[in-house]
Parts: sequence; C-alpha cells; structure tokens
Amino acid sequence: MHHAKGCFSFPAYVRLPTYSFMSSIRILGIDPGFDRTGIGVIDQSGGRLSWVYHSCIQTRAEDPFSLRLQQTRDGIRIALDRFKPEAAVVEQLFFQSNAKTAIKVGMARGVAIITLADANIPVIELTPNQVKHGITGWGAADKKQIQEMVKRLLGLKEIPKPDDAADALALAIVGGPLVGLQSAKAISRKKSL
Repeated sequence: MHHAKGCFSFPAYVRLPTYSFMSSIRILGIDPGFDRTGIGVIDQSGGRLSWVYHSCIQTRAEDPFSLRLQQTRDGIRIALDRFKPEAAVVEQLFFQSNAKTAIKVGMARGVAIITLADANIPVIELTPNQVKHGITGWGAADKKQIQEMVKRLLGLKEIPKPDDAADALALAIVGGPLVGLQSAKAISRKKSL
C-alpha cells in the first residue's frame, strides 16, 4: 500500500464493522457540551428502534475547564464500558454567536471524538439540521417537535429529559442507518487501494 510522505495507515486491528440494514446494532448518540453532554443509547434491529438508556454528563461550573473535559471523557468511557455500542453519532458544532462558548464546546466535542477513536468506535457526525430533518422531515423543526418524535419513535411514555439527552437519542436514531453506509464506503475504498 502506497502512503504519502508523513502519512501512516491505521493498524490492522482497527476495523469498521459491517452492518446490513437488517442486522442489529447498538448506537451511542452524543450531544457534546462542556457544561452538560447528552448521552443516548438505542438498539436498532432492521427497522425497529429500542430505547436502552439516556442521561447527561454534568460538570460543575466552578471546576477548572481541564477537569470538566476529563469528567466528560470519563463519563463517555463509562457509557462505552457499560453499553458496548458498536457505533456512535456525535453532533457537529453549529455556528455560535459567542466565540468563547463555541471554542469550549468544540473542545468537548474533540474529547468525545478522541475517546470514541481510542475505543475503536466508528463515528458519524451530523449537523443539527440533519438531525432535525431526519427526525421530523423538516430541517427547521423546533426542540419540542424533535423531542416528541424521539418519544414516539422509541415508544417512550414521556419525553426524555434533560434536553441534551433527548438530543443525543435523536442523534442515535438519525445516525443509525448511516452506520451501514459509512461502513460500506470504507470497505469499497479499501478494496480500490
């Protein structure tokens, strides 16, 4: 295999799993934030969705920022160990008017992605509008509409709380079908090399 100067290939043990649309897969959704990171876990089997878990990793405002990032990482590691997802979906950073907040959220997002990479979990990244469109069919849907659809799609009695956890479940729901597509593309690229 030819590599450009300064580039490297991943070790042989790093493999993207292959999924058909009829197979069962556990998906972790992550709505990153430095104050609160939403976590949502679902199982997808064919066209059926099942709720597994949702919560938030809450950090304390009075703690140093580096400690808050560590707490976010540790919370994601606990979720990985406990639920053993086969793929993850992380929200992409959207435009923020407050640059300081955007930078901190971006750092928390980076912590989430590197934690998933360290665990060899394939990651799908979605924008908020992709999630809105995927859940409701409309890219300008509001939070209430998204939460109601999450409740319906997962057969829950109540809207998941807090909002960050509901957003994480929405990410997992929308990203699930994309996991198989990403895996197929990776296999196709590998065969062409």
